[in-house]
Amino acid sequence: MTKRVLLTVVDPNPNNAGPKAKSDIEEILSKQGYQDMRLPYNWESKLAKFKYKYWSIPRLFKGQGIDELVMQFPVYSRALMDAFIENFRKYSNGKLFFVIHDVESLRFFKDDPSYVEKEIQWLKEADGIVSHNQSMEKWIRSQGVQTPIVNLGLFDYLNPQPIDEDFTYNKTVCLAGNLRKSNFLKQIDMKDAKLKVFGPNAPKTFGKGVEYQGQFSPEELPKHLKSNFGLIWDGDSLETCTGQFGDYMKYNCPHKASLYLSTGIPVIVWKEAAVAQYLVEQHLGIAIDNLTTLPEVLNQITPDEYKAMKQNAIEAAHALRNGEHIKTALNELEKGM
Repeated sequence: MTKRVLLTVVDPNPNNAGPKAKSDIEEILSKQGYQDMRLPYNWESKLAKFKYKYWSIPRLFKGQGIDELVMQFPVYSRALMDAFIENFRKYSNGKLFFVIHDVESLRFFKDDPSYVEKEIQWLKEADGIVSHNQSMEKWIRSQGVQTPIVNLGLFDYLNPQPIDEDFTYNKTVCLAGNLRKSNFLKQIDMKDAKLKVFGPNAPKTFGKGVEYQGQFSPEELPKHLKSNFGLIWDGDSLETCTGQFGDYMKYNCPHKASLYLSTGIPVIVWKEAAVAQYLVEQHLGIAIDNLTTLPEVLNQITPDEYKAMKQNAIEAAHALRNGEHIKTALNELEKGM
């Protein structure tokens, strides 16, 4: 019997929202027969890092007979990432797959050549990669990575709340996330439409038509998302997505797209975002150039047009809640081995 293992390095910080995507993959793959290998990591302690590298990590692989290791990528320590790969190759003849959550060479470390070189080296070491989309795959290929790649499309989202099946079109939009990245909210004018906003670090003032709704856990939040559309936008500007996170949208699949769709809500996204092509082709939402035109765009959508997008979002919600995206991607990698 094939021994398949999912490796997740766990950030112990309870205020970090990132673990939702990783914990969902853990739950989905555990039902597919993957053994769950979790390693809590103290990012601050040099002594703990030494222990992990020379004792904990070798013990994870030595004598375990792993046929397939799926690793949630990246691990935010160069030394530990090297140690994982080195010890898995030393103690196993199995296949090593990376499920990419972020490519930090495209986000926080794009101006750090040494990190970019190291991250590309890691990707070359894998036997297969689950990337976000074609834009991310194209960049990885441009760096000389020959490893087989399958694209996820969207992150799955285990949503415990009922799917929203209200087809009433009333030109409402919601935005959920860390609002520190959303200074455009101070300037936006929704005119006769409404924008309901959820999340921490809210600005003290909002533009016209914006209503702050508070902060909720990832499990409770979908219960409060009752708008027609979910918005994906980052930065200070209404004209375009800006800054580090805005530029990163050209490559990644934002987890909030999965939040909205798993709730049954179509998406409005920046036209240059990598996920825009997928959403538009699948009729799961609309892509816009800038936010100044948003009220006009909402006015032009007919109830029938909205009904079609809403129905597609409801169908997508079932797939996201069943983990179809990650299961399909890993099955494709396995077939290619």
